[in-house]
Formats: sequence, structure tokens, C-alpha cells
Amino acid sequence: MIIQDAVEVLKIEAQSLLDLTEKVDENFETLVNDICASPGRVIISGIGKSGLIGRKIAATLSSTGTNAMFLHPVEAVHGDLGMVSRNDVFIAISNSGETGELNQLLPVIREVGCRLAGFTGKKNSTMAGFCDMVIDTGVKKEACPLNMAPTSSTTAQLAMGDALAVALINKKEFKKADFIRSHPGGALGQRLQSRVVELMLGVEAAPCIETGAAMSEAVKCMDQYRLGAVMVLDSKKTLKGILTDGDIRHCIAGGGVDFNSTPVDQVMTASPLSLGPQSFLYDALNLMEKHEITVLPIVDEGDTLAGLLHLHDILGKGTFKFNGGS
Repeated sequence: MIIQDAVEVLKIEAQSLLDLTEKVDENFETLVNDICASPGRVIISGIGKSGLIGRKIAATLSSTGTNAMFLHPVEAVHGDLGMVSRNDVFIAISNSGETGELNQLLPVIREVGCRLAGFTGKKNSTMAGFCDMVIDTGVKKEACPLNMAPTSSTTAQLAMGDALAVALINKKEFKKADFIRSHPGGALGQRLQSRVVELMLGVEAAPCIETGAAMSEAVKCMDQYRLGAVMVLDSKKTLKGILTDGDIRHCIAGGGVDFNSTPVDQVMTASPLSLGPQSFLYDALNLMEKHEITVLPIVDEGDTLAGLLHLHDILGKGTFKFNGGS
């Protein structure tokens, strides 16, 4: 009986979430666009169980690149309302839409002039009437057998908050390195606060050939170092290009390239992306993720090669996937 009860709760809540997919409309899209356009913060308010959900949504938004905070309705009317400005976006959360403490606050919020959205299960409620955007988080029934304790409804609110956070991640092009930067307490976050010079391979350990060298020489150099790329330098050690194993595969697939006579200059990527030794590792990771590269030349002033940075040295082999795949 206990197991059956648990399974029934999960089924009810899962169905409530599936039902939400039919309720996401232009109001949700407007809310995302308003948040992205706002120079202020997202301020979330609710009381009781909805307040706890609001705190979690605010925390999720804050950790994924959206400046957010939770404001308790009672504390707001006793002085904390001064935290709200017309540049903010305010999100009120109430399943019934008739929470007295919250509805007492909302007219004042409207006077402040910020945009106002509501997560509610009652689109015709008092709270909904104050809102510029109404996000329907209504459920058919609570998982509680008495249909009283907030269960399915709070799950729906939380899931809609997650949907908002993910939509904002994609809209703002928030990257993995950005997330790690906002979580500096973790081991990887602490590591990414370091400078490139602390982790890069020095120039003496970098695979290099001079301009004009044959492709066959570049392949031998690449095979010797096994880093997936060769730096192409002029006689003054200035970085002129990079040749990757992908470039070689394209040559083979295309045919018609004599590796013994073709100079590397004809195949390499000229003026490749690079960073300086004093750059932060999180900037290097962002650059690698954006352009889907695994090897980054590190140069001093004048583009003199100082070394190279490999993605595996930042994150460890097998732990990183680009947004579009592995």
C-alpha cells in the first residue's frame, strides 16, 4: 500500500507537469523578453509554500546569469519595498491568486512602475488582475488525498520556474564557464579563477613548425606530440597559423593534396584565436566552448608564441561536452 501511494503521487504530479506544456503561451515569451531587456533585477515574492518555491526559483536564476532576489511580502510592506525599482521585473507566486499579504503588496508594486508577472492556478484571480503577464501554473488536483496540501501545485510552480531559467539561459547564451564562474566554491570553479600561465604548456613543449614546411613534416610533428594541433611560426617565433587534425582529415577526404610538396601555409588556419598568459582560465574555456576548439595558442605581445592550452588540461579528459554534442 505504501509503495502504491508513492507511485500514485508521482503519477499525479508527472501528469500535472505534462499538462503545463499546453499552458505555455505568449505571456511566458513576453516575460522572458522583458527580463532580458530589463536593466534591473527579477524580484520574486510569495508566502508559505509558494514563498519557498519562489526562493528556489530566485536561487536558480541567480546561478544561471539572471540577477534575481526573493522578497517576502510582509517584509516588503514593512520597509523592504525600497529594494524594488521601476527597472525590475516582479514575479508574484500564488496558486489561488487570493493570498491577502501578496495582493496587498501588488498595487504598490504597480505604482513603482516595474513589469509584473504572476504564477497562479487561477487566471481570473485578484492577483492575476494586477499582473501584466499571467503564467498559468494550475493543476487539476493536488497529489494530497485530501486535495488540500500544496503538492502538485508547488511542483508545477517549481517546474515553470525551471522552464523560465532555461529559456533565459538560451536567450542570453549563458555558457558553462559562466555557470562555473558564479560557483567559485567548487574545485573546478576555484581552478578557473587561475591564470592561463599557471596551466599552459610552455613553448618548449608545444608542437611547432616554421612557415613553408611541408604538410608531411606537420603530420610527423603532430604525431610526435599527440595534442591534435601544430603551431605554425615564422623565423621570429611569431604565431602565423595553426594546423589541426581536423584540417588534415579534410585534406585527405578532399583528395588532391600532396603532403610531401604542399606547404603547411596553404592548409593552416591563419591568424588563429589566441589569448595572453595572464588571461583567466574561465575566459579560455568560454572561447573554446564558443568556437568548439580544444587547443588554444597562448601568445605574448607581438603574437610571439608563449605556449598552448589544451581543453583536457583545464577540465580533465572525457569530462567536457560542447553545447551541440561531444
